[in-house]
Amino acid sequence: MHDALVTILDDEPEIRQILTDVLQDAGFRTQSFARAREFEASLKRQTPDVCLVDLSLPDTDGLALVHRLALERGAAVIIISGRAQVQDRITGLELGADDYITKPFDPAEVVARIRARLRTGARSAAQGSTTAQFNGWTAHFDRYLLEDGDGQETAFSHAEGEVLRLFLESPKRLISRAQMQEALGGAAGESFDRAMDVRVSRLRTKLREDPKNPRLIKTIYGAGYIFLGDVRWN
Repeated sequence: MHDALVTILDDEPEIRQILTDVLQDAGFRTQSFARAREFEASLKRQTPDVCLVDLSLPDTDGLALVHRLALERGAAVIIISGRAQVQDRITGLELGADDYITKPFDPAEVVARIRARLRTGARSAAQGSTTAQFNGWTAHFDRYLLEDGDGQETAFSHAEGEVLRLFLESPKRLISRAQMQEALGGAAGESFDRAMDVRVSRLRTKLREDPKNPRLIKTIYGAGYIFLGDVRWN
């Protein structure tokens, strides 16, 4: 975990320096960028373990960038933004971010949130299996793809993959909101609950579920979710 690479994208030099210092003191490798263009060019050379992304960027729409990162890269994405409104937080999480930290922030909290994301990833890696089959579907967690019985592939984001893996590791058991929050990290509250609802909705769409009567991912109102598929890990 301590060899993990964290990239920082923020146009404020002071913020970049604060984050670089605290992360390096905590044992992480870091790279920092002031412009999205330089940041995205670096992604072609290597994929970091965690990306810290500010939303207010001078050369691109931060939310659009977060969405691309979530869909195209295997890195966890944490938004660090001065936009403190609940709707901004919800939108960021809906678009695929794994966590959302508002400015001004406590540097120690940033380190704690990054470690929580990496622990989640380490638990997944420790399971050993990267492919699961269920009800005519195959989930490829190494490639972030769902494959149907005809070989048609649909991409899912890092955040959606964490929720799917949680379901597939505990089939036919109720998973409460509290269990999801504990397993996936992030701050509890309205924005977390909303983000989970959106991720589950998107997974249902990708699994071609009937939204009014889903067969695989059932909502147990007031309690949580239950995954009803028959799962085999490879």
